[in-house]
Amino acid sequence: MAPTGKAGRYRGSVKEFPNFNASQDAEALYNAMKGFGSDKEAILDLITSRNNKQRIEISQAYKSLYGKDLIADLKRELTGKFERLIVGLMRPLAYFDAKEIKDALQGIGTDEKCLIEILASRTNQQIHNLVEAYRDAYERELEADVLGDTSGHFKKMLVVLLQGTREEDDVVSEDLVEQDAKDLLEAGDLKWGTDEAQFIYILGNRSKQHLRLVFDEYLKISGKPIEDSIRGELSGDIEKLMLAVVKCIRSTPEYFAERLYKAMKGLGTKDNTLIRIMVSRSEIDMLDIREVFRTKYEKSLHSMIKDDTSGEYKKALLKLCGGDDDAAGEFFPEAAQVAYRMWELSAVAKVELRGTVRPAADFNADGDAKVLRKAMKGLGTDEGAIIDVVTYRSNAQRQEILRTYKSHFGRDLMADLKSELSGSLAKLILGLMMTPAQFDAKQLKKAMEGAGTDENILIEILATRNNQEIQAINEAYRAAYHKSLEDALSSDTSGHFKRILVSLALGNRDEGGEDLTQAHEDAKVVAESLKLSDVSSGDSTSLETRFLSILCTRSYPHLRRVFQEFIKMTNHDVAHTIRKHMSGDVRDAFVAIVRSVKDKPAFFADKLYDSMKGIGTDERTLTRIMVSRSEIDLLNIRRVFKDMHEKSLHHMIEKDTSGDYCKALLAICGGDD
Repeated sequence: MAPTGKAGRYRGSVKEFPNFNASQDAEALYNAMKGFGSDKEAILDLITSRNNKQRIEISQAYKSLYGKDLIADLKRELTGKFERLIVGLMRPLAYFDAKEIKDALQGIGTDEKCLIEILASRTNQQIHNLVEAYRDAYERELEADVLGDTSGHFKKMLVVLLQGTREEDDVVSEDLVEQDAKDLLEAGDLKWGTDEAQFIYILGNRSKQHLRLVFDEYLKISGKPIEDSIRGELSGDIEKLMLAVVKCIRSTPEYFAERLYKAMKGLGTKDNTLIRIMVSRSEIDMLDIREVFRTKYEKSLHSMIKDDTSGEYKKALLKLCGGDDDAAGEFFPEAAQVAYRMWELSAVAKVELRGTVRPAADFNADGDAKVLRKAMKGLGTDEGAIIDVVTYRSNAQRQEILRTYKSHFGRDLMADLKSELSGSLAKLILGLMMTPAQFDAKQLKKAMEGAGTDENILIEILATRNNQEIQAINEAYRAAYHKSLEDALSSDTSGHFKRILVSLALGNRDEGGEDLTQAHEDAKVVAESLKLSDVSSGDSTSLETRFLSILCTRSYPHLRRVFQEFIKMTNHDVAHTIRKHMSGDVRDAFVAIVRSVKDKPAFFADKLYDSMKGIGTDERTLTRIMVSRSEIDLLNIRRVFKDMHEKSLHHMIEKDTSGDYCKALLAICGGDD
């Protein structure tokens, strides 16, 4: 029976082929592989347009007609990734999963990501089928092989999932929901150490419907999503497994959309992951995966496969994908619900922002001043000593060191550092020695001086700072450059972009909560401004002014509600729509505001990743973010960075920078996730 999604609709991309004839198809495949060479186009066209049940019948007909094994012949005629994909399609899903797990377990090392993906995402029936297929294909017990190749709590959770005994009752007890949420909180955040057994029992056995309500209750009583607690309490493979389970409970299509995106982004393609998901989900939920993919990543799955693969391999993958969702920014119903839920999570989560640089214990400004003086006295400079002092003190402590240095030695520490250090290290250390407001003011001044303006820096700083930070920047700018920041922005920018920056630079954003009635009205203004509404509430100039005012002066909680109302009203995503209907610096500024409202650490994580990916490093951006976020939310940024890019910020800095600059950045980073 074909799997169905919401309202009983079939959500796979590969459908049963009409007027199917197994013997005719077997003959066509035999002819395609007969003689020298093979007709790969004919093979892929036929196999990708039949469903799994029909392919199995073709294999049986092929054996009856020619006395040969079709899979063996395909392996002989095809090569590489294309061969893996086509052969994978010829196996029943349970046997395909069994082969993937066998490959993940055998040889040197274990492919934990493959184990996690399969066992966290399959239904009870699929797990039972997998266990039987593994036993039949390899004459071994899957549980025994998993026990022999894994360890610790990771092993225990895998074994629980292998039982395929997750509850499937849709009737949920409110009392049990509250109890489970409380038990998870007490097993993690409220306990010295972590009671992993409680996490394993609840996340491994409760029904999906029940757990979704548990996650909502957990957010209510703890003020943060369950994912944040898992990241904080667990580590290594068990952390990755638990996060995968939670993601699949929330939305299996969203989990696979994320896996597919990560398989193709950046340099190189994780073809094993790409093949495994495209094969295993093609008759289950590929249409839902496609919708969520476009929602989250602003491009269709079809276009990303097309850009990232080639040859017959690409053609076969695109056939499995089943179509191109190119109406950017517009949601199908399932994707709209995912987007709405993402804003809901952003609206109710009380995220504890944490920096990586904290005040040093047993701080002694006099001793630190002497260490710094000694490091710069005489021939040569002891950069290591300077890094050790400056990067392991809070900004308030550094300001005290500056004053002590002056009173002890009658010298300006900033001037001495500037004369002794050079290049990227000098900019980093001098940045750390300024107050946050002085540092931001200097970055803004440098962005506006000389030929041309660096609009990206103006946007990054003004779109992400709170009222108090903006007021401090204004004071620091006037003190340092004897000119108001507003005047500087007005003379260096123009048009709507100038109006946005000047509005942000006033630091007049509301600081209250949300107003549901006003949020609905604001969403209407946003829709009208972005030409997604037929209702007009005034002339275009007035509309633009109101739109700008909403994004630049409404509180963050209120804007989150506005963007949710916008989705309900238009079936579009606000960031996608801004990108589609606006251009240039105005577009970039508004998108930065939306992203900052939704998830500021994710905004900075992306900017850090972009500063280091590919050839060369944007050290100016890297330095600016590491300095400015080090005592605010760099720990949050680190965790989001790892989740989004599957590598730690520490690792990427280590790989992309060198020498004392690298050493200082790693000290600020504060650890490797």
